[in-house]
Amino acid sequence: LTLSLQQRGFIIQSTMEEITKLAAKCRVATPHDTVTNSECVFTFHSPYTTDLGIVVNLQTFVGTIDEMAFTKSDDDASALGPSGLFVRICKKRVAKTPQSDDAAMEDGQQDNNTAATTATKLGVGVEGGFQSDSDKYETISTYSIVLIGKEGVLAELPYNDNTKNDFPMLVSQSADSIIHHSGLAVQQDLSAWELDAEPKPVSKYAENLPFVENGVKVSPTPSDWKCEKSGDNQNLWVNLSDGFIGGGRKNWDGSGGSNGALDHFIETGEKYPLVVKLGTITEDISTADCYSYAKDEDGPVKIPNLKELLEKRGIMVAGMQKTVKSTAELEVELNATYAFDAITEKGANLIPVAGPGLQGLQNLGNSCYMNSVAQMLFSGTIAELSCRYGASDGVTSNSLLEVSPTNASNDLLCQATKLSSALTSGLFCGPVPDSAEVSDSSSSDPKHRVAPRMFKHVIGHDHVDFKTGQQQDAAQYFQYLLEKLDRAELGAGERLKSKDGSDSVLTTSHLFSYKTESRLVCETDQLIKYKESPAETMLSLRIPMSKATTPDVEMPDLKKQKSEESGEEDKEKKVVPTVTFEACLDEWSASTTIDDLRWPHLQNSISSATTRSRFVNFPRYLLVHMQRYEIGDDWQPRKIEVNIDVPEEISLQELKGTGPQEGEKLVPEETEGGGEATSAPAAPTIDEGALGQLMDMGFTMNGCKRALTAVGGSNVEAAMNWVFEHSTDPDFNDPLPEGGAGAQESASSDTGVDEGVVMSLVDNLGCFTVDQVRAAVKHCAGAADRAADWLFSHMDDLDGAIAALESSSTASASSEPKSKTPLEDGEGKYSLVGLVSHIGKNTGSGHYVAHLKKDGKWVIFNDEKVALSKDPPVQHAYMYLFQRNDTAGSPHPAY
Repeated sequence: LTLSLQQRGFIIQSTMEEITKLAAKCRVATPHDTVTNSECVFTFHSPYTTDLGIVVNLQTFVGTIDEMAFTKSDDDASALGPSGLFVRICKKRVAKTPQSDDAAMEDGQQDNNTAATTATKLGVGVEGGFQSDSDKYETISTYSIVLIGKEGVLAELPYNDNTKNDFPMLVSQSADSIIHHSGLAVQQDLSAWELDAEPKPVSKYAENLPFVENGVKVSPTPSDWKCEKSGDNQNLWVNLSDGFIGGGRKNWDGSGGSNGALDHFIETGEKYPLVVKLGTITEDISTADCYSYAKDEDGPVKIPNLKELLEKRGIMVAGMQKTVKSTAELEVELNATYAFDAITEKGANLIPVAGPGLQGLQNLGNSCYMNSVAQMLFSGTIAELSCRYGASDGVTSNSLLEVSPTNASNDLLCQATKLSSALTSGLFCGPVPDSAEVSDSSSSDPKHRVAPRMFKHVIGHDHVDFKTGQQQDAAQYFQYLLEKLDRAELGAGERLKSKDGSDSVLTTSHLFSYKTESRLVCETDQLIKYKESPAETMLSLRIPMSKATTPDVEMPDLKKQKSEESGEEDKEKKVVPTVTFEACLDEWSASTTIDDLRWPHLQNSISSATTRSRFVNFPRYLLVHMQRYEIGDDWQPRKIEVNIDVPEEISLQELKGTGPQEGEKLVPEETEGGGEATSAPAAPTIDEGALGQLMDMGFTMNGCKRALTAVGGSNVEAAMNWVFEHSTDPDFNDPLPEGGAGAQESASSDTGVDEGVVMSLVDNLGCFTVDQVRAAVKHCAGAADRAADWLFSHMDDLDGAIAALESSSTASASSEPKSKTPLEDGEGKYSLVGLVSHIGKNTGSGHYVAHLKKDGKWVIFNDEKVALSKDPPVQHAYMYLFQRNDTAGSPHPAY
């Protein structure tokens, strides 16, 4: 024993000497530093995943697993030397020991079940809210200082309160700063959430509220309450001044109350602004739902003297219980439409599943749009992307992970590989529970959670919408993600080589890319012109409601269905019209008339034409986007309540373009080319924020781009007017032509700037040079007013601002993908393999869910909930993924 202690002491002393040599390289993390202390930057291993946890470099603050602490990158070796110091962080979650009833009562606590049923605030992990995991579990953390070299762990010593003084001071300070740092994950996520972003203000009308002595008393019996205008007995509000009971406001979709309470406020001269919702009043008066209709408040408020005001109307709060949902709770449900239960398969006895390709993703806060798209692309449904980004021999085997740990979190290919490897390997899946209710919320062991924060950041950090925590359009995100992946893949160099030995690298978008052929017939001389569109990655289809059919409500089967599906209030199920998928395709491919088209071969005279669209090629995967949203008469987005009858097998063969046919008389090519060459000035730069706003209103990306291009790139109001004037144009949803946007002819310089606009501004402004004005006009896409504003707003350093513009323009041009690989083609027969469905009033709110076909069975991916699907919502989907039949089981070898 003495010998062994001596040996142990010698080993510790030797290790400490090595640690001391490296201590000078350690840094102390500040609150402004990025510290990845909760997750490996290469994999989804966390301190909870295994007994080894993760190790965080004391110099770079980057967290990894042991084997990835040093990659094959020479940058690490040169910067950190042959070895480095790390702090190992290991955590284990254990259930808290339940207290006895007497002890719990002494501490003023309740058991879990009681606390859950008596929550008074709609929040998790906040006072008065539902219990969070921290209320149910405790975390046991252990730490050690690790010496790691290229060959692996060289030495390791425990680090705790008893041993920290044995280490050099800088090592201890560095380790403590990492251990106690909030970390990257906490900086991006909030541990608790509440619906109310700001505290409710105290109404300024409460203290001196007028009270009408009219003898009105409110019955304490809920069954006696009804709207004095409509007779409704739901969503009732009592006016605290005169005791009038009226219905609540109507919602955007016509639901809600009768509007009686608001109408009464207006009819009484807007003198009595304060109301309280009947059914939300309890002994805890602070939980009552109070509202002010006053124009300078018009929102939820606090009324300190509410109890006294209620007593004047005969309402004694003692013993009253809550009987209805508050406005805050109803806000959670407001985005749900008729299809909510169908899409999430709520109430179905679903069988949970786990394993390779069946890994759920944590919702980071309104990130279900990203989760649904990521599952569709990276979880194995698209075999080519699984080959490129997935895990073949473990989550660390993919060569795309061979980047420096300091660069890994911001490397798109690395993060895509990290995500796909986790999804396809099933390494982080937890044990399969006995049963699952997909719509229920439940806590999850952190060792099995996959939170794609780094992936979300690397994709959206430079996008005006996707970098936020707000809900976004999944279709728009899909297209943006493909653009980002294409740029990264084309710029990957030696990291990404074609697996079939070819020189060129096939991008991700190549799998979805197709072109369309337009056949235009001039009405004047019947000459024909064929135009081929730029490549697209998503087929966007309008829903022709004129072709909708409605089931007969008197049919016996439908009556039986209504009876079986009656809810608590015995309401009949809403009858929803149906449009076939074939009708949507017919609408897209039908011949239409274009008025006032200018024809170069007719000396630029105007003549109408008929046009139709066909496919030039059939891509390996066809993503179809249904235009389920439209702008209503009130200019507000609304969802088209319609079922789409989509078969699981479709054939597009009849929609294949044929090109010019024998006997057709074509528009002369040389005349056409000469006429168009001088009519296309440079297209304006499209503002991402404006594009997102327009798409939130329900229009397609191509339509929004056309609108913004026509009005200079950023004016949303002008673009909206353009949309309403041109939304019926047959080419409204077509991609913009290459190299321009169909702008009017103008005298342009080599820079694509209208010199007439430039000289006019130079003369009128009088204080800027021609070169300065030209740069501003070019930046503002030819808009003179915006160019003038830009010039005056940058006068402090105008030359520097112009230099930055030129630098940005050069970098942007050089980063554009320039793949010239011919598009893939095959027989136009497809099978449905995936769905992304949306619940909500518009695509920028609500919830997204994915359904994917795995081994012939449909599986629902509702964020972290993964289960076999009993009734996939094919009729309700927002995006449909089809795979070409002749590619099934034969992934493209280049990936």
